[in-house]
Amino acid sequence: MDDRPQDAVGWAQDVAHGLSHDYIAGSPHLRHQALTARIEGRIRQVIEQVLARKGEASVLEIGAGHGFFTATVLDAGGHTTVTEMSKASFDYLERRYHDNRSVRVIYDKTGDAAFNEGGKYDVILLISVIHHIPDYISTIERLCDELLDAGGAIVTFQDPLWYPRQTGWAKTLSQGAYFMWRLGQGDLRRGLATRWRRLRGVYSESEPSDLVEYHVVRQGVDDQALMDMFRMRFSEVELDRYFSTQSPLLQKYGQKVVPPNTFGIVARGRKP
Repeated sequence: MDDRPQDAVGWAQDVAHGLSHDYIAGSPHLRHQALTARIEGRIRQVIEQVLARKGEASVLEIGAGHGFFTATVLDAGGHTTVTEMSKASFDYLERRYHDNRSVRVIYDKTGDAAFNEGGKYDVILLISVIHHIPDYISTIERLCDELLDAGGAIVTFQDPLWYPRQTGWAKTLSQGAYFMWRLGQGDLRRGLATRWRRLRGVYSESEPSDLVEYHVVRQGVDDQALMDMFRMRFSEVELDRYFSTQSPLLQKYGQKVVPPNTFGIVARGRKP
């Protein structure tokens, strides 16, 4: 009997990010200190700006994982609501922050929990999240229009640049490095089957490997479409394009010479 939720992507997130899942191993922004510092600086900056303006900062963090940047929010002086699709990660966050009144943890089985909760926030964080959302443009439009207070900010980070706009050799290098890293994680047979589907341009609607990193295995995330959407709603929008990969050695040297393959956006000053 198939007891998966109707939302196949939500089901895949729950399966892939179980109790033993290691977020750091596959996440360049967690694995490499320079990238971690890069996003932490952006989070601190927007929270400090809100605090200077309002005296408090209410933050919504979509897809918090194990709370790597929840700690950054708290350290910067914000209070936060975090959502998480993985039941194992939700349980971990609840244990970690059960006695912290500045953190509220929500199990988001369908991706709609934040909208169902309602309320307004000063800052919304989407850290390594957008590429997991099939219809990310409309979802982020709703976040801006329904949940972000006037004057607020959105911070995104660690999403793959739209592949059609990347140079051919940079895209090949990135995908090759990712493929080699995946093989190094074990399950060679599944890895080769997944790679064969990629080469044929075929995607499974039941395999977690084709659903979890949804836009990573398809066309990437359209950074320009997001910029256009944000410019309509915010007074200041900044695009940060950079190189990232799982390999520490390739990251060290590639960030200096390889064209960007990843991006983040900071949008400030939500228009009324």
